[in-house]
Amino acid sequence: MITALSIAITGTRSTRHHQLTWYAELFARYLGPFADGANHFYIGGAKGIDSLSLLWLARKAQAVITIVVPGTVDQQPAEAQEAIRQCQDQITEVIELGAVELRTPAYHARNRYMVDRSDMVIGFPLDEDDESTSSGTWQTINHAVGSRKPRLIVPV
Repeated sequence: MITALSIAITGTRSTRHHQLTWYAELFARYLGPFADGANHFYIGGAKGIDSLSLLWLARKAQAVITIVVPGTVDQQPAEAQEAIRQCQDQITEVIELGAVELRTPAYHARNRYMVDRSDMVIGFPLDEDDESTSSGTWQTINHAVGSRKPRLIVPV
């Protein structure tokens, strides 16, 4: 059992290339070991991995879940808003960072916020991404590297 960890989850928004059951199995394998022992998950409020991991953790984990969005929840895609609504009873806190413009600097601020409050990062980048890309997933993982925090990287 893994205990006393705060974990930031990051990942691609592009998830339609796999079935939902594939993601459920992926999360069971890579989030499952942390679901019971982790005391806190930080999840961005976007579509894709953010929403899918939120839905999975809300059903499987007995941990604190914090959603972090760069602006407000109302600015998030409909899919993400729906996942947050469905899981509202399991979400402990929603942090709205209040960015006026949802551009790259706002997303990077959200990513840094999550990493800076976490003990480790679990990243689900697209399989064809490499570390040199400017994806938000890799930006988050690289911030964890710079912060000397452990990372688990699971390509999707």
